[in-house]
Amino acid sequence: MLSVLDIFRIGIGPSSSHTVGPMRIARTFVRALRKAGKLDRTARITVELQGSLALTGVGHGTVDASMLGLMGFAPDSTCPDEATAALATVRSSHRLALWGEREIAFDPGADIDLAGHIIPELHPNGMQLSAFDGDGARLSRRTYYSTGGGFVASEAQLTRKPKGDRINTGTQVPHDFGSAAELLAACAQTGLPIAELILANEDSFRQRADTLAGIDRIAAAMDQCIDRGLHQRGILPGGLKVARRAPDLWDKLSANPQSNEREQLFDWLNCYAMAVNEENAAGGRVVTAPTNGAAGIIPAVIRFYCVTAEEQACRESRRTFLLTAGAIGLLYKQRASISGAEMGCQGEVGVACSMAAGGLAALWGASPAQVASAAEIGMEHNLGLTCDPVGGLVQVPCIERNAIGAVKAVNAARLALHRPDTDARVSLDQVIETMRQTGLDMSSKYKETSQGGLAVNVIEC
Repeated sequence: MLSVLDIFRIGIGPSSSHTVGPMRIARTFVRALRKAGKLDRTARITVELQGSLALTGVGHGTVDASMLGLMGFAPDSTCPDEATAALATVRSSHRLALWGEREIAFDPGADIDLAGHIIPELHPNGMQLSAFDGDGARLSRRTYYSTGGGFVASEAQLTRKPKGDRINTGTQVPHDFGSAAELLAACAQTGLPIAELILANEDSFRQRADTLAGIDRIAAAMDQCIDRGLHQRGILPGGLKVARRAPDLWDKLSANPQSNEREQLFDWLNCYAMAVNEENAAGGRVVTAPTNGAAGIIPAVIRFYCVTAEEQACRESRRTFLLTAGAIGLLYKQRASISGAEMGCQGEVGVACSMAAGGLAALWGASPAQVASAAEIGMEHNLGLTCDPVGGLVQVPCIERNAIGAVKAVNAARLALHRPDTDARVSLDQVIETMRQTGLDMSSKYKETSQGGLAVNVIEC
């Protein structure tokens, strides 16, 4: 099993698969050189970005992320301001310090190849790195894949066959499940809600106190991202001249605190979700939930339904929400994909909507079967959603799409609670498989390549 703390990762924007993943890959490659004693002999590094990583790599920050990873920056601890300064130094000096130690000549234009014509068979987000010594002899060459949500895999890992429905990561848990049906069966057998069952599984990864601290840290990072997004004004980078809208909406809502009523639900959810995704578009610190492109949905729903709670109650609510949502995210990750380059935006915003719907239903006292029903409804009405970012930027339609996804998640949870457990005609497993099949059938033009949809029909400014 994977851990829910693998689903929720703190990183920087604008993309988990195109920024966080490539940064981790480049860092892994240089760390391997260092461990093998080859770093001191390295005189040149080349990076070949393949498929979607190349086609939307500039707008998604992949080139910058690759350089940051080579310098040893880690996504979860990177300060955006420090990263910006380091990148400016590389571009002005054409020098780069591998792992912060070994300085080499480095020209981003020559040493990073945007090979969009190469579409890897194993995954559309391919990345090949090579290291050479002073005589031009190759010291190492590795191919990795950024598989969505900040997850990365080597060529060997993607060619390894899973056992049955499960991806074997070597961690044994007390309540193993490879499908929603098995998850619900485990809940029925133990009498535990989904959040408690997942918490018991997390005990196999680390101490209970460390898991809870990790969940609290994720919730705090989500809150901090909303708060930053509510107060940062201006035009988002990239050339589309998209203005931040969340601060103005926040000012209007804050001027009338009594507006925090059900009829104002849309405005509050829109405000919080856009605050997160405007931060993401600006390269700020966000949490993959389960991806950066869909990072605003879960924080928006949590913020709205915890905003008036006492701190202790709010902490417990957030834990229940994130553990439940994390369980749903694990199912999508293991049975399908959360990569926009594989599934389109149904694999990002659709999955986030599904996760948020299940988490909110649990918060409202839903049974495990109703939680699964909420998650199913959340995805069912996002099936076929394309990923067609204008200008290769995570702005249009991504920011508003998160606001819409948050509203859909709340409605999905309410629909599930008003429906008897036995009345569902579509199971969560069936909708996950449908999403997977739809993603496979979808043209690559609509899967994070900016070669179709809005990306070719909207005139860029």
